[in-house]
Amino acid sequence: MIRVESLSKSYGPNRAIDRLTFSVARGEVLGFLGPNGAGKTTTMRILTGFMPPGEGTVLIDGLDAGRESLAIRRRIGYLPESVPIYRESSVTDYLGLVADVKGVPRRGRQDAMSRVLEQCGLTGVRQRIVGRLSRGYRQRVGLAQALINDPPVLILDEPTVGLDPAQVVEVRDLIRGLAGSRTIILSTHILPEVSQIASRILIIDKGRIVAEGTPAELMRRLQQRPVWRIRVGGPADAALRLLSAVPGVLSVRIESQQNGEGVLLAETDDAGDCRAAMSRALIDGGAALLELSSADISLEEIFLQLVPRGA
Repeated sequence: MIRVESLSKSYGPNRAIDRLTFSVARGEVLGFLGPNGAGKTTTMRILTGFMPPGEGTVLIDGLDAGRESLAIRRRIGYLPESVPIYRESSVTDYLGLVADVKGVPRRGRQDAMSRVLEQCGLTGVRQRIVGRLSRGYRQRVGLAQALINDPPVLILDEPTVGLDPAQVVEVRDLIRGLAGSRTIILSTHILPEVSQIASRILIIDKGRIVAEGTPAELMRRLQQRPVWRIRVGGPADAALRLLSAVPGVLSVRIESQQNGEGVLLAETDDAGDCRAAMSRALIDGGAALLELSSADISLEEIFLQLVPRGA
């Protein structure tokens, strides 16, 4: 559905993006990550037709972004970080205007309006003035305008910003529901959000791709050895001494100690499974073993490994 090849863009002497090459399959959700200034916004503006590519090729649904920008815009729903909405209009008036601009046929406009109002949880506020809505509801209006023409491609920049926790869950569920029928690029700073929604992740830094793959693939690539999370009752330092003496345990550190319980992280070699030996050492040593589970590397840790602070 989306194919980007050797895409570059410069602002004067500054190279914003540098030979980006990636693709997004039909129905896939791609998490698009990177620090501030990495080139995410420039890339999304080119994909949505708001900016021409400098060098390289961008194809969306077989159309060339450099030559067929208008046709591409009809196939894309775009939610920018700052939603450009008319605050003086009612929700329905604003969505009606967007539908008109996007060429939604008059005969099907009412059905399109009802569909997005329902999808985005706006039915109860459809006659309210947009400027009098909470920030969370205004964000929903922004998502509704991106969906009004039923586009096959959605590009979402920070779609849950300003939402309360319950609304965040609702919007995440909505985006998951759209996957499969639409191709989605999701840019966000909330890393757990990406791992819960995206089927694949692309991380860029200084205009170049530094990692690409499913969350599981990135974890396997960057986590060199097995790491285990162990929760014990009582002092964590006693459990640390017991675990450190187990053959195959390379390192142990205390993650937390509170409310009479301790949590430790133990890194082991990959020659064999050390769980039975660790459990036996703790129990024989008088420690109360409450939990022993795999501690996969988090998306935050992946991001920090690939994009060091101050880089």
